[in-house]
Amino acid sequence: MKIVFITPASWLRRQRFYRLGGSFYGHTNAITGPLILGHILKTAGHQVEVYEELYTTLNYKRLTKGVDVFCLNAMTSTAPRAYELADRFRRETGARVILGGIHPSTLPEEAAEHADQVIVGEGERVILDVVEGRIRDAVVRAPCVEDLDCVPIPDYSILKTRCDTANVMSSRGCPYCCSFCTTSRMFRPYRRRSVESVIAELRCYKRLGFRYMNFEDDNFTADPDYAKEICRRMIAEDLVFRETFFFGRTDLYRDEQLLDLLEQAHLNRVLVGIESLNQQALDQVEKHQRVADIEACGAALARHKIRLIASLVLGIDADTPEDIRRSVAFARQIGAYQLQPAILTPFPGTAVYEQYREEGRILTRDWEQFDMMNVTFQPKHMTAWELQEEFMRSSRTFYDIRSSFQIMARFGPAYGLRRLGLAAAAKLGTFAEGVAAELGRGSYYYSLKHGETGTAGAQKAEGL
Repeated sequence: MKIVFITPASWLRRQRFYRLGGSFYGHTNAITGPLILGHILKTAGHQVEVYEELYTTLNYKRLTKGVDVFCLNAMTSTAPRAYELADRFRRETGARVILGGIHPSTLPEEAAEHADQVIVGEGERVILDVVEGRIRDAVVRAPCVEDLDCVPIPDYSILKTRCDTANVMSSRGCPYCCSFCTTSRMFRPYRRRSVESVIAELRCYKRLGFRYMNFEDDNFTADPDYAKEICRRMIAEDLVFRETFFFGRTDLYRDEQLLDLLEQAHLNRVLVGIESLNQQALDQVEKHQRVADIEACGAALARHKIRLIASLVLGIDADTPEDIRRSVAFARQIGAYQLQPAILTPFPGTAVYEQYREEGRILTRDWEQFDMMNVTFQPKHMTAWELQEEFMRSSRTFYDIRSSFQIMARFGPAYGLRRLGLAAAAKLGTFAEGVAAELGRGSYYYSLKHGETGTAGAQKAEGL
């Protein structure tokens, strides 16, 4: 059979200007799930192709020819696009449609309205039986993969869209469970691969010629001894890439040996969830870190020339606009390379979603807005539009020309130019949001500013 995997992108992320802005943020990569599932199906003798909408405009007239099964992977913000494509494929082709991913796993009955089958959870142990028809349930609840070493590595030969970076997951899940996090609920319990399995995958990507690599673990340094052993092997076997990204927590500053090994192994770009400088806010979202940890982490990363992407969550109930601005200023003060402001988003299946639903504070059920860039709930200490403005302000004030030259002096011309590109993208994006809020009647920003989401939106969300 011919099976095609598609990872959809929302309308905004399919636009040329957004793709241009994204090119300044980092290198292109691909979600590993479809490449792993596709590897399983290819090994079983099927013809498999994998596509990502984020980087390329796909020719669906050509792509749909001769396809027997479409598999669509959806997050919450991409669910409307996934449903649109699924409905189209079912209407225009004779192919079956299978939906999976975080959003269908959380709301399988909703997803089942648009697909022949929905896979809930990790699909490796059921994908072949579902595709070949041995499992025919409309909603297939997949068992957790206990031994991750049994999972094949992503097969990049079946990927038909651009990809400059290899993604590696040495673990699944996270020992922590922040109240706003979706992945810690999708991938439970926390599990690790053997070090040898991870190193074998890295050898493969070196042979394929990848120069960039991402550790896509929710928290690569969750087990410091494990992370250190991977780094030692990378150094010893010259499995060092030009740039390697990873997710970490503020507590990594406590282990100087770990920081030394991260630096030597070229794990030189890390996203750390600072979230807020308000300790009450950190406790509220169960972050399990102290403000002092944040300050110490920033200093430690700077010493080891590891570029910090400072992630902030905007709109936590305990935070005021002043708290948000203080956090942004702090990110600049500690020399963060990039800022990732994320509006607190009540994703279905999370504790914060249940809380806001019970309190009637969810403003919309338009899932495309649930992308951490749009306010979808009523904040405690400001209006929805005021929080949206703080999001725009945070990017606009963090990225400026002066800081771009400071980054250039610290890390080199290429990184300074990337920072200048981000500054331009931030200013253009905030200007466009402001115009839409004033003149774009019918747009989500216009509705937020003019109070058209409010009670009606909350009432609609009550049925979720």
